[in-house]
Amino acid sequence: MVSINTNSSKSSSGLQASGMNYRGALALLTSLFFMWGFLTCMNDILIPHLKGLFDLTITQAMLVQFTFFGAYFLMSLPAGAIIGKIGYKMGIVSGLMVAGIGAAMFYPAAALHSYGFFLCAFFVLASGIVVLQVAANPYVAELGTPETASSRLNLTQGFNALGTTVAPIFGGWLILENSSQDLASKAAAVQMPYVGLALALVLIAVVFAFVKLPKIQDSEEAKAEGSAWKIRHLILGAVGIFTYVGAEVSIGSALVMYFGDEGLHLFGEADAAKYVSIFWGGAMVGRFIGSAVMQKISAAKVLAFNSVMVTILIVISMLTTGYVALWSIVLVGLFNSIMFPTIFTLAIDGLGKHTSQGSGILCLAIVGGAVVPMIMGFLADRFGLANSFVVAIVCYAYILYYAIKGHKHN
Repeated sequence: MVSINTNSSKSSSGLQASGMNYRGALALLTSLFFMWGFLTCMNDILIPHLKGLFDLTITQAMLVQFTFFGAYFLMSLPAGAIIGKIGYKMGIVSGLMVAGIGAAMFYPAAALHSYGFFLCAFFVLASGIVVLQVAANPYVAELGTPETASSRLNLTQGFNALGTTVAPIFGGWLILENSSQDLASKAAAVQMPYVGLALALVLIAVVFAFVKLPKIQDSEEAKAEGSAWKIRHLILGAVGIFTYVGAEVSIGSALVMYFGDEGLHLFGEADAAKYVSIFWGGAMVGRFIGSAVMQKISAAKVLAFNSVMVTILIVISMLTTGYVALWSIVLVGLFNSIMFPTIFTLAIDGLGKHTSQGSGILCLAIVGGAVVPMIMGFLADRFGLANSFVVAIVCYAYILYYAIKGHKHN
């Protein structure tokens, strides 16, 4: 899934505590990227599970993503303020603890059989993840020389993609494999996995609380005249982030239902989850391929090509059935891979002193993951799940426009 960085201006001398084992610190931080990728992708498993448990429409089931990604919009700026007061290390500890509380809330939500309680748990969990993302990215960037910062971020984001790949297998095995028709038993299937995740988050928080990490200090960024909100290619890039995250989350959330009774009628939920894992695994592989390709070809051209390929694959899936429809939509993950970081990079290019503010604007646009799935769910309930993929096509068409023209500076 996505990784955000709301603070791109840091002192080149920000590292302190000489003698620190930076590889050990980077390994610890990498575990965070894995965890929030894992937790975010678990939503794709819980959506069909909760849909059946509470007899929801697709629109109602998509409230999971609306609540989860709505936290990005509401909590990104407060998270930055909190970290400014307590520091990056304690920000990580706090984010882990909040996420742990959110995961633990799934136990009473299942016991009370309350969808509203589940949504509250998703919001608390996502709020913790937002704090983690705002705190962890600057740490990774500072653990070494500025020249290798991009390489370190790509490495950690690769483990984020690993988390999104593993999560559907884990969730399908522990949650969707439950074939009981008893509602209490189906609800209870959620409890122990999330209790385990809560304990893991708290344990990692304890480790971070006691381990000695280098301190990083932000240099005071010179105040820029004017506002980043007036920079055209940045704002168009924010719309690109909105549409991309919205399309990616919508498709990922729909796959289990699409492969099952709501669409292709190929599998039960547990078997469908395995293909969701392949979808996210493709995104992980594509990230490494894209990184190599963009050494030779401009980022904008690669983004345009991937947008066209994704659109073609979605159209093929909509117009076909069986395994052709299945594999065409699964391959979307491969071409999705480079879109978020590429749009982000193009959008902040040339911002200079506006870079930090621009980064914050782009992070707020992740709320597309809350809004677009609701629109897709609304259409799916009325015209069928396959036909609702037209929403994603519109999103990728905009990304194609941004790759061809919208990213260019005035």
